[in-house]
Amino acid sequence: MSDSTSNPAQQPTRPGGQSGYLSHRQVLVVMGGLMSGLFLAALDQTIVATALPRITSDLGGLDKLSWVVTTYLLTSTASTPLWGKLSDLYGRRLIFQAAIGIFVLGSLLTGAAQSMGELIAFRAVQGLGGGGLIALAMATIGDIVPPRERGRYSGYMGAVFGLSSVVGPLLGGWFADGPGWRWIFFINVPIGIAALAVTSVALKIPHVRREHSIDYPGAAAIVAGVSSLLLFVAWNGPERGWLSGTSLLLVALGLACVLAFVWIESRASEPIIPLALFRNSVFSTANLYAFLMGLAMFGSIVFIPLYLQVVDGMSPTESGLGLIPLVMGILTTVTGSGQLMTKTGRYKVFPILGASIVVAAMFLLSRLGTDTPYWYAGLSMYLMGAGLGLGMQVILTAVQNAVPHEHMGTASSSVIFFRQMGGAFGTALFGAILSTRLAHHLADTLPAGQAPTGDMTNSADAIEALPEPIHGIVVDGFADSLNDVFLSAVPVAAVALLASLFIKEIRLRSRYDGQGGGSSAESADEPEAARTPAT
Repeated sequence: MSDSTSNPAQQPTRPGGQSGYLSHRQVLVVMGGLMSGLFLAALDQTIVATALPRITSDLGGLDKLSWVVTTYLLTSTASTPLWGKLSDLYGRRLIFQAAIGIFVLGSLLTGAAQSMGELIAFRAVQGLGGGGLIALAMATIGDIVPPRERGRYSGYMGAVFGLSSVVGPLLGGWFADGPGWRWIFFINVPIGIAALAVTSVALKIPHVRREHSIDYPGAAAIVAGVSSLLLFVAWNGPERGWLSGTSLLLVALGLACVLAFVWIESRASEPIIPLALFRNSVFSTANLYAFLMGLAMFGSIVFIPLYLQVVDGMSPTESGLGLIPLVMGILTTVTGSGQLMTKTGRYKVFPILGASIVVAAMFLLSRLGTDTPYWYAGLSMYLMGAGLGLGMQVILTAVQNAVPHEHMGTASSSVIFFRQMGGAFGTALFGAILSTRLAHHLADTLPAGQAPTGDMTNSADAIEALPEPIHGIVVDGFADSLNDVFLSAVPVAAVALLASLFIKEIRLRSRYDGQGGGSSAESADEPEAARTPAT
């Protein structure tokens, strides 16, 4: 049965423009509220990375470094579809502010953590709120700006990511070297309070209320499924064996929950992710691309600060500065691709070009060593950022353009969900590769009888304090292990490139078009059912 919201005549009318879109001036007002919350989430993604070695030095457990990131990604990923669905039902502002409140509470608890276990647990709370911030900001942009003009505003969103990406590593390093790493999390409290105040004033979007029900069984199934599979990849597999009884149980439970989720969604009156959306080829291929690029991106970027601090011997502050080429690569291409998309109305070329560049950048990163000059590392990081920036906003716009307005929040959060799902799997998977390969390399090179792992590799400070020649051997082992991590990401990015070739290009809607799925000038023979899903 066709979704009634795909008919422009049945779209809710909001003030300020054709088909319910807002004027430029109105958009700028709403953007103030969105950017404040977006900055909060974007800053937390970058501010932690450079301080992770120092955090593990204080609390112990370098082997659990990836968990600080993985746990955040786990809860933010599992909750993202629910945030999107709730915002479709209850309105963007209320749910956006709830996400800010949970994120601030999690930040306060994380900053007060006294052990690695507490830190990881409270990061889970923080991630629960963070899952809604970026997804809901992007969904709201989809509400108020037509796809053809969305590139015009991607510069603003790109500026938020760019500012947080530049300021985040510097603040993370500065806090780690100065007042203490706990302020990395405490700083979110005043920013969050300010974001709540700004969104209360600026983020006012009329919401059409309708009868609804929340798919609690579906939510429980997807959270349980994602959590089980991530626990297998990040914890039980590396520590207890990939074929151990617990590992097989986690895999079986995860797959059973995923199948249950599909069964529940096929029968739910208000599914979290309507299965009909997957019949939309743009939605399916774009989300596959987002998953693969997220796996390659998060699974490798997390370890670049580790290379800079352990192998290059940089301080946390210096490694924050060292990440600037990566940041500039993202900022320049995410802004440039958005402007070109607005001018030409085309988007397919950008994810293809982006994935191609990421493949090359990953290979270059896999050649980093103890004697590699910084200019080479900086060039590799810039290319990595440029490749990621080319596809980040464009993929989201393509999906938003291809679905009915009623599913805007769900579709937007789905892209973020699959990207973060890939990131969570990537961080866990590549963390396991790092640990396994480090033990292998050290076992081959350390003197007989010397334990290859343990306290000597448990923190950046402990490694720096090792006497020669042990210090040099351990650093060489880290360099070789990180090479293995980056090299293992190359085929993942290559598959993302293959997926990008199958993304259909549908004409981007303007404010003079309806909001319920676009028509394709480039693919005129594509049936409407393939572009506008039914429920």
